[in-house]
Amino acid sequence: MTGTAVVVAATGQIGRVTVRRLAEDGWQVTAVSRTAESGAGWPAGLGVRQVHLDRNEPGELAAALGSGCDVLVDVVATGDADARQLLGLADRIGSAVVISSVNVYVDQAGRGFDTQRSGFPAYPLPIGEDQPTCQPGDASNATRKAALERTLLADGTLPVTLLRAGAIYGPGSPLPREWFFVKRALDGRRVRLLPYRGESRFHPVASANLAELIRLAAAKPGTRVVNAGDPVVPTVREIAAMVDAVVGRETEEVLLDGIPEDGLGGTPWSVPLPIVLDLGRAERELGYVAATGYAESLPGTVEWLVRATEGRRWQDAFPLLAQVLSPLAFDYDAEDRWLAGYRRAASRT
Repeated sequence: MTGTAVVVAATGQIGRVTVRRLAEDGWQVTAVSRTAESGAGWPAGLGVRQVHLDRNEPGELAAALGSGCDVLVDVVATGDADARQLLGLADRIGSAVVISSVNVYVDQAGRGFDTQRSGFPAYPLPIGEDQPTCQPGDASNATRKAALERTLLADGTLPVTLLRAGAIYGPGSPLPREWFFVKRALDGRRVRLLPYRGESRFHPVASANLAELIRLAAAKPGTRVVNAGDPVVPTVREIAAMVDAVVGRETEEVLLDGIPEDGLGGTPWSVPLPIVLDLGRAERELGYVAATGYAESLPGTVEWLVRATEGRRWQDAFPLLAQVLSPLAFDYDAEDRWLAGYRRAASRT
């Protein structure tokens, strides 16, 4: 099934690859972005229609829909207000595909992404879509995503596929975790600390794989919640080795049982317990077959990272990542002092 598709936030990491994938699959795509500059560059052969608007301005998204569309893809909806905006347009939308997040899940004790400092969640392995989720609200991204989901699912008037995405990666990412290892390689750093012995697993999903799931859901309207992830979940140690292979470096590894008290070595994937999604529903209900894997897509991500930071501070290129990473992420002097003490202590045992 193909028809008319509207993609909201069409020029971001997920939106851009989704627009291309839908257009190549035969959909007549309207790409919605906030400014003309952000929407530039669609190949003429794809036949993509560009619309520039602010979804938060009353009536603008409704005007862009015109008489309606067969599917609306919203990659940035967050919270009850965005859900109600979509429901208010349900009479002009055949179905919707909306990106949610793995961060809505909580374990059986009610621990989730928002409670990590007081106790990391012990999720089942793997996490199925029937796993409990956090309470909806406005306190965090997790609670806002939970509110988005519950409002859309409770209403029932709009067929909607909610894709609970893992750690999204790929060119254009506002949170490019791979930079942690790429920068260290570019800086000539020859040693790395790996907490939890490098065995942490945090389910990744390539933007290309998200686009494939969106394409499949668009062609098969329905109301469902589906986990979105890559077919293989590498450990953080494996990710680091893959980056080394791409950039042509060899790095000494220091495997630690936990994280040093000062936070040195804490990678963006370093979690004490695994976060691994069950993809069975995606495969059964949507026929999901991944478009790519981590190793296959990594060279393109690394190339983009190098290009995006050329001639500028990485903090300016990736401000969200700068907020997330420890201030000690690239403090090599502090690392060397810690390593010297660590090795002295090891030599005495």
